[in-house]
Amino acid sequence: MAKQQRRGWRRVVFAFGYSMKGLKAGFELEEAFRQELFLLIPLIPLGIWLGESPVERAMLVGSLLIVPIVELLNSAIEANVDRIGMERNELSARAKDIASAAVFSSIVLAIVVWALILLPRWL
Repeated sequence: MAKQQRRGWRRVVFAFGYSMKGLKAGFELEEAFRQELFLLIPLIPLGIWLGESPVERAMLVGSLLIVPIVELLNSAIEANVDRIGMERNELSARAKDIASAAVFSSIVLAIVVWALILLPRWL
């Protein structure tokens, strides 16, 4: 039997619930996600304080928020690959490595944005 399709506000409420379930799982099961969230606690207010314009604030904070978003996607990919099997497979390893590279790239992006905005003020 096919799953009953939810419509309207019910769909939004259920989608929100699934999202909260995913955030909880990410927080409980993924140490890297927890570490990134704990780094956001001081860095987001710092980015808001250091940004001189609304655009700078958005860039500083937004570049930080991309990191845990990509980390969640990385964790989802890893969970799916692990579900298929734990034996070594070249395609599984490639998928995990590429997802990890995406996390690394998001961290580099955050560092570059912060450097481009803040370094000219101090040089």
